[in-house]
Amino acid sequence: MDRLDGMRIFVAVAEAGGFAPAARRLALSPPAVTRAVAAVEERIGARLLHRTTRVVRLTEAGMRFLEDCRRILAEIEEAEAAAAGLHAEPRGPVAVTAPVLFGRLHVAPVLFDVAGRYPGLVVRSFFIDRIVHLAEEGYDVAVRIAELPDSGLSAVRVGSVRRIVCASPAYLEAHGTPRSPAELAEHEAIPFFQGSTLRDWTFHHGGRTGAVGQTETITPRARLIVNQADVAVAAAVAGRGLTRVMSYQAAAAIRAGQLVVLMEEFEPPPIPIHVVHQEGRRASARVRALVDFLAEGLRADPTLRG
Repeated sequence: MDRLDGMRIFVAVAEAGGFAPAARRLALSPPAVTRAVAAVEERIGARLLHRTTRVVRLTEAGMRFLEDCRRILAEIEEAEAAAAGLHAEPRGPVAVTAPVLFGRLHVAPVLFDVAGRYPGLVVRSFFIDRIVHLAEEGYDVAVRIAELPDSGLSAVRVGSVRRIVCASPAYLEAHGTPRSPAELAEHEAIPFFQGSTLRDWTFHHGGRTGAVGQTETITPRARLIVNQADVAVAAAVAGRGLTRVMSYQAAAAIRAGQLVVLMEEFEPPPIPIHVVHQEGRRASARVRALVDFLAEGLRADPTLRG
């Protein structure tokens, strides 16, 4: 077995999280997969995997080697495709991750178009409300709604969203319209939490232009607390109180006249949306195709213009 085969088998084991599932994916026997990975470790003189009876985990050396293997295998595949005259048509698997609701509303429609545009691509999506480590978890592209820390990832900004407070017209008619954060104490709120943490509402007295100003944090008065933004939006539409969500999460209800945006002058600065990926200019053709398609599709969405 040559070095490239060994790399491919190691990548399969790392991505599948075990020798048996990797063997099924590769149509090999588990002992053959185990021997191949052992041969790679012996050749390079480093332990790449921690093996237990239940799980296989990458060592620190294994994480670095996995990233290098993916890059090398992608470059070889792209070189072969170019030599065969296929470089204009991206081919092969590509994986993308995004937050759940954002993925359903905004990323999935773009992926449907990608599948129609590039029939040679096999697109795998993973929508989850946590930060996915691209290299460790086997994903090529991520859509992130946040200010990005410095990292080795390449990022393309595609838009922004706002943190908004909104309520139904019926609720405002019955209870009045708050004009400042201090007046929220007189109203029912519908906050939502992630994990076990209830989020306070922070307001920006410098305006949402990002100018320097005071911030004010409010602990909302609530009798209904939820853990999903779409549930908070539905409760607000039903007239149960005010909620604070990202603008894209309530956009459909706002367009339909079911919700009204309040206190816009106290909103924090908009939150940027980025499409991120590894390897920069050396990214494979299929990754570049997906990044470009996502960037074009998301930039064209008026909901994501802050």
